[in-house]
Amino acid sequence: MAKREIIEIDEEKCTGCGQCIMACAEGALELVNGKAKVVSDVYCDGLGACIGDCPEGALSIVVKEAPDFDEEKVEERLKSLKTTNEGQAGGGGVLACGCPGESAVELKPTGIAHRGAIGAGIAQSELSHWPIKLKLLGPGAPFLKGKDLVLLADCAGVAYPNLHPEFIRGRAVAIGCPKFDNHENDVQRLADIIKEADLNSLSVVMMEVPCCGGLAVAAEKAAERAGVKLDITRVVVGRDGEIVSVKPVAAA
Repeated sequence: MAKREIIEIDEEKCTGCGQCIMACAEGALELVNGKAKVVSDVYCDGLGACIGDCPEGALSIVVKEAPDFDEEKVEERLKSLKTTNEGQAGGGGVLACGCPGESAVELKPTGIAHRGAIGAGIAQSELSHWPIKLKLLGPGAPFLKGKDLVLLADCAGVAYPNLHPEFIRGRAVAIGCPKFDNHENDVQRLADIIKEADLNSLSVVMMEVPCCGGLAVAAEKAAERAGVKLDITRVVVGRDGEIVSVKPVAAA
């Protein structure tokens, strides 16, 4: 190894928006636990093409001991990423340098109603940001600041017919599954969000099935771990689409 220029990422500034990943033609960057990371120094040419795409100024060029940039390994990685992404997207043209679906975007509900693709009715989206998966949300994302957050069990989103106007309108949303997601990771990600975003409140919308209770437990543990007094409400949805109960939880 020798000293050379390489990209360095300030994790305190990084919000996990993914813009730098899209800008890196070598595939040197990935989102890991909501933060951009250099996968390996051998993939980074140190030219800094990604720096200008970071809205937070989290990227910089430093000089440090690093292995040489390896074009052959970059080519192998890009081929591997392309194969993986095409398989996940059905060959839908996803960029080889990263998944654009992980990029953080603030959306503005238009107030325009849209007819469904199969003409089943007219509805309006109230979604205000992307991504929505808990594991992909950066704790420092600007669209989370001071918001009322809805922590939504993914099944509840399908079961409850009035979800958008009743729970998503004017709120930020995070989706997870307590049965298949890693509980400890969810607790820590929520704790980071609660601490950094200064949330106004947290509503846990979950199903009546027993495994869904883990989502509410994660929320309460996260507030305790963050050391923040936060109003938490549990909303339980029945499998028939009716609200079974709404229970405020004492501020943690």
